[in-house]
Amino acid sequence: MSQNLINANPTIYNTKTFVRKETEAEFDDDIEDSIDSQEIFDLIRSISDPEHPLTLEQLNVTQFEHIEVDNQINKILIEFTPTIPHCSMATLIGLCIRVRLLRSLPDRFKVDIRVRKGTHQSEGAVNKQLNDKERVAAALENNHLLEVVNQCLATASLRGAQQVPSN
Repeated sequence: MSQNLINANPTIYNTKTFVRKETEAEFDDDIEDSIDSQEIFDLIRSISDPEHPLTLEQLNVTQFEHIEVDNQINKILIEFTPTIPHCSMATLIGLCIRVRLLRSLPDRFKVDIRVRKGTHQSEGAVNKQLNDKERVAAALENNHLLEVVNQCLATASLRGAQQVPSN
């Protein structure tokens, strides 16, 4: 975590508990389960913020309502909201979301990750970086950056079941 905090006092939000109703079809291996917004949210909600010992959900950076999944065309859109309009961690947060989904989803999905419109002063540049395969690949070749991403993803497997303790 960073020593010089860009957002020293972020607002912490209550997290929501989602209970997925399981059907018999979900336990049938002969039926292909489609991926939905809830599953995507569960994959990214417990990613740790790079600056604070809090999850992206606790900071309201990721929200269920800002995820769209279209299984017909294999496309996922995730919009996230940085905690402040000049957040220098926005690209890193988006990269963490991208890596989590790269590691978790079938290759058939095209994933677009964007800063929500009007929530960051450099949203165009951040969005361009996050959705450029070559830039993402180059970023992941940087061992230090990959280590930071992996630290943020260390809590991702919690999937909202238990939140990162706040100090």
